[in-house]
Amino acid sequence: MFSKATRSEAEVVADLLALTGSPGYAHAVAAMCVRDNLVVYQGELTVSDMEKVNKPNRLLRTELLLLLGLMCRSELDLAEPSAQNLARYVARSDQLLLELHDAMWVPTRMPSHELFKRLQAEDDKGGNGGDSDGSAGCAVLAEMPAASGEMMREAIFYGTEAAHHFQYRDLAPEKYGRDDAWLLSNKGFTSGQAAVIARTMCDLMGARGADIYGASQRSGLQTHSWLSMFEFQADDIAHRSGVALDVVQAFMCAFTLPGRNVGFNAVGDFNEAAAMPLIPTGTGSVLLFDQAVMYETLYESPFYWMLGDRVYQPTANTNRGKFTETFSARRLATVFGRDHVHKNVDLYRGKNRIGEADVLVVFGDRIIVVQAKAKKLTLAARRGNDGQLRKDFAAAIQDACDQGWECANSIVAGDCRLTDDQGNEVQLPAAIKQVFTLSVVAENYPALAHQAREYLKAHSTDVILPPLVMDVFLLDVMTELLSTPARLLHYLRMRLSISDEVLVDHEFAALGYHLKTNMWLHEEVTMAYLHDSFSTAIDTAMMVRRDGHFGARTPPGILTRFVSTPFGRLVAHLEDKPDPGLMEFCFLLLSFGEEAIQGFNRMYEALVRKGRADGRLHDASFYFGAGEAGLTLHFNPRQSRDAIERLRGHVEIRKYATRAPQWFGISIGPQAEIQFAVGSAGLWERSDEMDELTAGLPDGTGGHERMRQFTRDARSAKVRRNDPCPCGSGKKYKKCCLA
Repeated sequence: MFSKATRSEAEVVADLLALTGSPGYAHAVAAMCVRDNLVVYQGELTVSDMEKVNKPNRLLRTELLLLLGLMCRSELDLAEPSAQNLARYVARSDQLLLELHDAMWVPTRMPSHELFKRLQAEDDKGGNGGDSDGSAGCAVLAEMPAASGEMMREAIFYGTEAAHHFQYRDLAPEKYGRDDAWLLSNKGFTSGQAAVIARTMCDLMGARGADIYGASQRSGLQTHSWLSMFEFQADDIAHRSGVALDVVQAFMCAFTLPGRNVGFNAVGDFNEAAAMPLIPTGTGSVLLFDQAVMYETLYESPFYWMLGDRVYQPTANTNRGKFTETFSARRLATVFGRDHVHKNVDLYRGKNRIGEADVLVVFGDRIIVVQAKAKKLTLAARRGNDGQLRKDFAAAIQDACDQGWECANSIVAGDCRLTDDQGNEVQLPAAIKQVFTLSVVAENYPALAHQAREYLKAHSTDVILPPLVMDVFLLDVMTELLSTPARLLHYLRMRLSISDEVLVDHEFAALGYHLKTNMWLHEEVTMAYLHDSFSTAIDTAMMVRRDGHFGARTPPGILTRFVSTPFGRLVAHLEDKPDPGLMEFCFLLLSFGEEAIQGFNRMYEALVRKGRADGRLHDASFYFGAGEAGLTLHFNPRQSRDAIERLRGHVEIRKYATRAPQWFGISIGPQAEIQFAVGSAGLWERSDEMDELTAGLPDGTGGHERMRQFTRDARSAKVRRNDPCPCGSGKKYKKCCLA
């Protein structure tokens, strides 16, 4: 059952306008900000601590700006209300905001999670005697019209917040560093000074909140008003930041709301409180209610200032484009290395320039083509103008994906020459296994995942995968947490392989789900909705990394489990190798489920125990799946010059005997260390010589059965209690695996 609005959106907004003009309403705003944004924790910051700010009924940033924009329509009255009136303001605000959501909800449009519930309910009916052929689910989809501006309007307003506050803060100086001369001349401060001032204000806000909360806990008295947490004086900020007072005053002037916000009458109208979030009190101070709002404004507003300067506008546009390209290249270089990342790559066929890749990554036999755009969603599109929405999407996303597709096609065809921005020729691999195309936008593009699903016309082949659409904020987090080539490429492979099977409100949810489950979906699942709560672990880890909180720097899951085991050490040994065969081997390992990983670890340890017991060479070979890949573990007690060639020959023989497309080999030393790895990939071709070499060789054993068999055989090679543990931990056996 779905709720149905009983009043129009305009009626609800009129009530909100009256409520926000009430005496002392600013105290209610402060109370709601503390309720939904203040995270209190002791010791380490954990995922459970962060769950509060991701709860579904919290005040969204867009809702807060709506309240502030309407509050500024009236003369600001900061008289402290009674506790009873304060509670009434908060409760009424929550009620009206919920009613506004119902009013904005279009019966013919439902969010991803609502659609998922409907599909699931209809599927359950089919399972209980209904249409089991899927026609019920099709009927639900048939109720939904083609994507429209009105359909997207609610998603844009209520969509997942696309960036972390520290990303806006840290990227703003990089985005506007080239414009510092203009900013200093026209506004009185540079981008770097602005970032310092904003951070000082936000840090002070947090410190005050902690002090007020601590005092309340010590006294046992409930805090009545939190407004002092959000009030700031220019001289205090200048003293704390070390920035000159006149620069701080210039900053506050630029970001302080000058009037009554008279043009803001409805959701979708331009809200001056979003562009100038400092609200003057009339006594020389300003109010700032949310650090994320301040940092987002710092990231977005300067460009609009520059657009007003017709002489400087072309330079501002150029600089914004350079930022997107430079940032994308810099972040990808942290993963793949500078030598593998190229900027502004021109494609030539003969003397004719046929295309350009803003950023090109060449790693082994994999290629990433990045097309960067510095486009925003216009105000008309945010209001639900269908034509403008599609026009904005075409300019920001579709054009970039089309350019990426054209570049990828030319690269795969092999009939073009590539040069980077320094005029150096870019060398391509002899054979290209996969090409990924990424469309990256520089701005917060609301409901981007929804729009990409509805509007994007994507192309793909067996080699060129469908495009992945993202903003710089997702690219930043992806490259931070998936910090090795194999990890990042594996994620792109997995994400694109299920793009038609999952619904997300933001790509952070898909990344969080992958970090927790390795993108595993049950084989019977045909459609899944990934809730935003999957990103909470990412939020926590990134706050530890970027804001200096004490806690775990890595989300629990595939990046933390099995790290110290043989499997984890092997992945770490391979995940930055550009060799195509070893990359394929690493992808195979990363696709393992928990049972396969545990079996691999047991077999590895058993091989080491057996080799230590008799000091001889030992091999264990097995294949995976339906014979598409195989693996040989080779225990070598002493390194020798011909060890690599010996193992390579063994790998070739095993690959030929089983007719597997891929076979890999690992050489293990007496301390359970990985000495080296080799691989062989390619189509099977009959050979008289190989027939003779493999005569009488068994076809091989499946992975799970071979692991069990080898582990049983190795039990006779006992490890004494005081021997070094064969797992390689460095501890004695009795204090490690024996326990």
